[in-house]
Amino acid sequence: MVQIGYTLMSEQTPPRELVDYAAAAERVGFDYAVISDHYFPWVEEMGHSPYCWSVLGAAAQVTERIPLMTYVTCPIMRYHPAVVAQKAATMGVLSQGRFTLGLGSGENLNEHVIGEGWPPVDTRHRMFAEAVQIIKELFSGEYITHQGQFYDVDSAKLYDLPDEPVPIGIAASGGQSAELAAEYGDALIINDPMPNVVKQFGAAGGHGKPIYGQLAISYGTDAAAAKERAHTLWRWAAVGGWKVMSELPAPVNFAAAASTVRPDDVAESVPCGNDVDAVVAGVRKFAEAGFTHVALVQIGHDQQQPFFDWAEKELLPALRNL
Repeated sequence: MVQIGYTLMSEQTPPRELVDYAAAAERVGFDYAVISDHYFPWVEEMGHSPYCWSVLGAAAQVTERIPLMTYVTCPIMRYHPAVVAQKAATMGVLSQGRFTLGLGSGENLNEHVIGEGWPPVDTRHRMFAEAVQIIKELFSGEYITHQGQFYDVDSAKLYDLPDEPVPIGIAASGGQSAELAAEYGDALIINDPMPNVVKQFGAAGGHGKPIYGQLAISYGTDAAAAKERAHTLWRWAAVGGWKVMSELPAPVNFAAAASTVRPDDVAESVPCGNDVDAVVAGVRKFAEAGFTHVALVQIGHDQQQPFFDWAEKELLPALRNL
């Protein structure tokens, strides 16, 4: 059975409400919760972007059962990998083993803020591979000294570690990143149902490991209003795939790139309204592609409580039968 998660969408939600939503997700029966790790929202209308690691620490204290996960953290620029390792290990302790570190090679949108430019994609992949190796070595609890192509670590050691090493999920969008995920990761993360990448991950040694996906929905009893909300807040997702999205530097650029996107274009991939069957069909695509976990994103933070009520009474029971 596919595990159904809830996405704490930090780009559209103030930090205190994110903590409340983590508790609500556990209460209504979601299997796990993921949180985005952004410096900027995708478009200005979303309006928020708190520091997700502070939110995670608070979420660990208001929940008892639900696993937590970054979806995803970039360890190549804005954060040094040694610092990411420390943050993740602390979350492993605070959550009593309920935390998974989701990692990805990042977007210009969030990483440009440190003023060092945005490297070409091949360079980013090499940086990412080296960063993941450093994090895994630090999870051993031993002293680590590293002099690499991109990062130096001078006699670092993590003193607070969970009983078991924090699992690492690695985001992928193609064969090269799928092979990296199979080699260094404990799980694969792909936003869209991409069976070919799942197969490449399995063939490279990832068979049997969890595979995480994400489905955006816009719940509302007024389907037309739900579609309009999805267009306002989610039109950026239709700008042309990850090769475009990873390069744009600011919300204004995403808005410009999405200027010709229509509400109907967004609704092609985002179930809008209160049709349970439409969401079930969306999750089924992931299940048929080999995914083990699918996190739902409810678009619009002002609709979260109605969404939780609907999810508890109608949506989650239907998804359990998938």
